Amino acid sequence: MTFNVPKLLKVMAIVSASVATMANATIVISGTRLVFPAEEREMTIKLNNDGKLPSLVQTWIDTGKEDESPEKIEVPFTLTPTMFRVEPGRGQTLRVIHTNEPMATDKESLFWLNVLDVPPKPSAEEEDRNRLQVAFRTRIKLLYRPAGLPGKAEDAPAQLKWHVARGPEDNQYVLKTVNPSPYVVSLGSVQLKMGGKTFDAGMGYVLPGASQTFTVNGLASMPAADATVEYSSIDDWGGGRNTEQPVAIDPRN
Repeated sequence: MTFNVPKLLKVMAIVSASVATMANATIVISGTRLVFPAEEREMTIKLNNDGKLPSLVQTWIDTGKEDESPEKIEVPFTLTPTMFRVEPGRGQTLRVIHTNEPMATDKESLFWLNVLDVPPKPSAEEEDRNRLQVAFRTRIKLLYRPAGLPGKAEDAPAQLKWHVARGPEDNQYVLKTVNPSPYVVSLGSVQLKMGGKTFDAGMGYVLPGASQTFTVNGLASMPAADATVEYSSIDDWGGGRNTEQPVAIDPRN
């Protein structure tokens, strides 16, 4: 049995005119990411039900296409269990097993671990009331890390190179960055700072040896040469580190 994930992600509802109860996610993952060293055969991660009702849980791993149906996804990992019930106050350990398929050896590979938390079916008494029933999905990064990569993962964020350029739309500006390291760099926030003002540019990640673009919100003109970018990077344990760097100005691109 599998769920229709796209439909559940939009809304799983038993509702007519109004909502009688608030919905909250009850399944909590004990970590914000899973780093899988290449020398390991398998890793584990713990889920806990912090709610007062049982939850039915579906788990799967994807390659970044978050709307793709789980049964159509091919990844070099086996995840077990993939469907289970967790009683309130109890937990479940997931096993992530590498299938020994060939992987890149010169850089990290990024996958995503998905946990879909489906609330229990309403009782006969509750079915008579207007009610919103929502399934919650949590996605965390699964980083496959080859042995012997140069440098350290915690030093990779400081190696990012930034410049400001015109965006694809009129009066739009973007921050572009290049990651020369072999590590995935996760960014919890990105901001452009100039003339005493701060402009938000969102959040995201930059793959090894790749570039990424962040749209700068509210910026109406090309910044001055003394502009800087401040960003918060997230380490293997979910901690944040702020870094501020000068940015190059590129009015042509």
